[in-house]
Amino acid sequence: MTDRAGDTPLYSIAVAAELADLPAATLRLYEEKGLVKPARTQGGTRRYSDDNITTIREVAALQEDGINLAGVERVLKLRAENAELRRRLDD
Repeated sequence: MTDRAGDTPLYSIAVAAELADLPAATLRLYEEKGLVKPARTQGGTRRYSDDNITTIREVAALQEDGINLAGVERVLKLRAENAELRRRLDD
């Protein structure tokens, strides 16, 4: 079995939607709002990575908790900032 990075684009939107247990339209909305950024093939087809699927699941969970998409965006940014600060502390 080959190890691969979590950001390797692998899945079509249909597969990603199935993995996240969400409609493909929801994934398109998350992309439109800038919450997830799938890679694109030369032909423009979306390709989702394992990291993208994790983010999609996090966004859906936050929405289920009653947070709107603007709030979700802020939560994701704060998490990223926190992770960066932790990396700096570790260095």
